[in-house]
Amino acid sequence: MQPLRNLINVFFGLIAGAAILKFLNINLTEEGVRLIRIIGIIVGAYVVLKIVRLAVARMEQMVEDQDPTHLSEAEKRARTIGKIITSVSLVLVIGVAVMMILSEFGMDITPIITGAGIAGLAVGFGAQNLVRDIISGFFLILEDQVRIGDVVKINDTAGLVEAIRLRTLVLRDLHGTVHTFPNGEIKQVSNMTKEWSRYVIDVGVAYKEDVDYVMQVLREIGEELAKDETYGPLILEPLEVLGVDDFGESQVTIKAMIKTLPLKQWMVGRELRRRIKKTFDEKGIEIPFPHVSVYFGEASKPFALLLQQASSQPVIGGSAESDQELPVRDRP
Repeated sequence: MQPLRNLINVFFGLIAGAAILKFLNINLTEEGVRLIRIIGIIVGAYVVLKIVRLAVARMEQMVEDQDPTHLSEAEKRARTIGKIITSVSLVLVIGVAVMMILSEFGMDITPIITGAGIAGLAVGFGAQNLVRDIISGFFLILEDQVRIGDVVKINDTAGLVEAIRLRTLVLRDLHGTVHTFPNGEIKQVSNMTKEWSRYVIDVGVAYKEDVDYVMQVLREIGEELAKDETYGPLILEPLEVLGVDDFGESQVTIKAMIKTLPLKQWMVGRELRRRIKKTFDEKGIEIPFPHVSVYFGEASKPFALLLQQASSQPVIGGSAESDQELPVRDRP
């Protein structure tokens, strides 16, 4: 705020100084008057941009809640619209200021404006994709399809929305990779964090287990989780056990789901899985898993068998009944 006040004081000081000089019939040179006007234009442009930023910040503060760890729907929308207003205002104010400064130097800006209009029309025909991206981005924001801070899936790529511009949308996935999508190429938006979220879990148990008892245990786990000081405020509705969902090769699948605040479904889901594993171990409920059993037969004596076979085979190159004696070496 202090730099803005200083610039405003300088601006009004220049105006007051010019008024005093005129009252005293002290004529400034043409260059001096032009310099004062140019400084006034620059200061005025800065003041307008600063006012826009302050208005955007004020708008964001008006919708902020008391929970810094969670962005509400109004906060996400305010941030998205605020960034668009700031960027558009920057382009417009700088463009107008440049035109006014050129006019102060005696340049006729009418041909420039006319040429810019014709050039814009030509660019519009030649850059249809650019125009399509801008129009798509406008409706993307207007219809509130996605906001900064949402977790979405766009064209088979999922991640956190970091920026929404008039032409592009920036997405960062779980591995930290940044994906930039032209707004005109966004075919489908799947928003996983709008208003509320849901975590769906499939729990597999052995066929020998009583499914009614297992479902009751799951409900008890959900009730305990909802009473937890850390995870309870994140849960909008208690765990709902839907029932037996599938018969697998080695397990009976029970489906359950829990409704949470946006962006909190994975945090709650991980804690839910941890508690299910711990409780099942305590109560002796079997969670099947793939395993292999290896059986070994009785031990044999292969070395003795080979000696017996070798003694019954004839000697190669001679007869078994030969009277030729082989030399015998004395053992040391």
